[in-house]
Amino acid sequence: MFQRLIDINGQGGQLFVPEGSLSLKSVQQMFRELSEKYFSPLLRVLRCGNLHCNVNVFPAPTDYDRPHDFQHVYKELFREIAICGFLDISDVASPPFISRHLVLPTSSTREKPEELKVDSEKGEAKEDDEDDTVDGRTPAFTVLLHGSLKVEGMVALAQIGEGWYGMLYSWADSKKKSNLMLAVFEPGVDSIPWLGELNHLAPMSSFKQSPYGEEDNKTPFPVRPPDRRSYSQNCVVWIKQAGLQADIQKILRHARKLPEKQLQFYKELNRVRRAALSFGFMELLDALSAMLDRECTLLPGTAHPDAALQLSHASNALRSETARDYAQNVVPLTTNFSSGD
Repeated sequence: MFQRLIDINGQGGQLFVPEGSLSLKSVQQMFRELSEKYFSPLLRVLRCGNLHCNVNVFPAPTDYDRPHDFQHVYKELFREIAICGFLDISDVASPPFISRHLVLPTSSTREKPEELKVDSEKGEAKEDDEDDTVDGRTPAFTVLLHGSLKVEGMVALAQIGEGWYGMLYSWADSKKKSNLMLAVFEPGVDSIPWLGELNHLAPMSSFKQSPYGEEDNKTPFPVRPPDRRSYSQNCVVWIKQAGLQADIQKILRHARKLPEKQLQFYKELNRVRRAALSFGFMELLDALSAMLDRECTLLPGTAHPDAALQLSHASNALRSETARDYAQNVVPLTTNFSSGD
């Protein structure tokens, strides 16, 4: 029955059951087989020029084998993770990736002695401290790379297959602990549109003038397409945090000038609402509703009465089910003040 459920799901998987009679040994053997098949790290060589070291990639990435719109794409992983160059985190922003993996140096295979040192005074067994810290004292290129990326605020672009790239970066799960991670992109040289084709990236020494300017105050990204469209395209781009903040601040500026800016207010509100629905960013609608409620409470006593009515109406409209419908727009509230103007 369980195997039928796995087959119906169509997402792969396998059924593991203890062999023989149910006992501690059979259960341990079952979990050992499970961990060896699905949770074993992948051994690879991380290389940057003449620097290299063996690393464990966990969870183990797999070869890419998926159907696309007009072809079936199969990409095989290389034995090496070759670093091609380095980029600022602000230029890479938040690229789309298919999986993330933890990169760790391979542990030492040195075996611990079975004999334990006995404390003559307390009679307690103590392990050899030198053997416990042997891995911590072993030099590793991953430690150097992780520290450099973290301090400099950069990422490393790496090739993991033929026409297949990934990104090495420092990721922190807390304020004190951080790890070296590998983000695997979709196969292809154009997996990150705003960086252009990845095989066209070059070191700064290849340019006569620095693409970041003499004072490091500009960036060559995003790369603009060579063909210029003949029609205007009012699209919403939230690759960077500043883009989202600018759109929200624009709505709030129009909200503070109601009812004079009523047309512009609802136009920008619907534009951001449709973008949030397209991206699946439903939390933004609730946040915008709370911001409009706050603006309503902060209105001065000299404000037009219609301003409070429109803000409350827009806030309630964002919380309603109609706001989740892409085809519906949030329209202005018809009031005695607006009809008399």
